[in-house]
Amino acid sequence: MKKKKSYFENFANWATIATGSSAAFIIAAVTVIIWAVSGPLFGYSQTWQLVINTGTTIVTFLMVFLIQKSQNKDSKAVHLKLNELLASHEGSSNRMVNIEDLTEAELDQLCKFYIRLSDLSEKDGDLTKTHSIDAAEENQKSKAGRYHRIHNLVK
Repeated sequence: MKKKKSYFENFANWATIATGSSAAFIIAAVTVIIWAVSGPLFGYSQTWQLVINTGTTIVTFLMVFLIQKSQNKDSKAVHLKLNELLASHEGSSNRMVNIEDLTEAELDQLCKFYIRLSDLSEKDGDLTKTHSIDAAEENQKSKAGRYHRIHNLVK
């Protein structure tokens, strides 16, 4: 299943590990200290300021893309792991697999559903009760049917 990684992916993985290390932080801190200490030597000139501003801007610009690449890969891996758990668990709803592809409005609607489900569980007095979306819907229909049958008997 392992496929050969591209040159860029190998570089991105290496750079992510390297720039997230203690050594990288120490190098950055020492660079800033050397720059600050050299201020009097250069008379705190505009060129002296431009050196650090340009350097940090370039590093920041490149790091944004590197961090985003790493974040995208990690996010995809986490989604795939969650999808596997959902797909393999008998009681879960397969409709939840790949919900990250839904629109913001659809995700908000799902969120409202779970808030409503939580409220219903609280009314039942059992906050530990869990349901998939499909099971919850069926459970609510069943409860509603029982309520109507009991309600009709009481009349």
